[in-house]
Amino acid sequence: MTTTWIALLRGVNVGGITIRSAELAPVFTDLGFRAVRTVLASGNVIFETDAAASARAKLKISIEKALRGRFGYDAWIVLVTEDELRAAADAFPFDEDDASRQPWVIFCVDQATRDELVAAAEAMDAAADPVAPGPGVVYWNPVKGTTVDTPFARLLAKAAYKPRTTNRNLRTLRRIAG
Repeated sequence: MTTTWIALLRGVNVGGITIRSAELAPVFTDLGFRAVRTVLASGNVIFETDAAASARAKLKISIEKALRGRFGYDAWIVLVTEDELRAAADAFPFDEDDASRQPWVIFCVDQATRDELVAAAEAMDAAADPVAPGPGVVYWNPVKGTTVDTPFARLLAKAAYKPRTTNRNLRTLRRIAG
């Protein structure tokens, strides 16, 4: 059975790591994946393979190794199925049409990371850092212009979360999901 996966690359096209989509897709094709396509320039790769969800860890390791080898940077990804991505986007608990806020979805490599972030957010000001748990994700809806200044933003920026999380704006997820 074919599964459609989305690799969400962490830290691409920010902080000096520049990878063009035209260079990214062949890495996935060379790994034997089918129907490879990139979405936007923020490190989103959709591909198909016969590997089931139970093979997630193995797929993640092979993709990260290939990215490190091809682009020479410390690559980290969060790997989700198309259905998981769509479910995460559809369950966004805040008002996604509120123009004063940024609708973020933080994808986590595991449940422990998600739970750790949610627990930390409980001690923060919910008005400045509205945070809610979701299926394998943390939803965050800060005021525009504060996404690097709030306590939750500073928590996400810690080195410990670099290999374990990646953020996407809800609008980006809608484009990925088609």
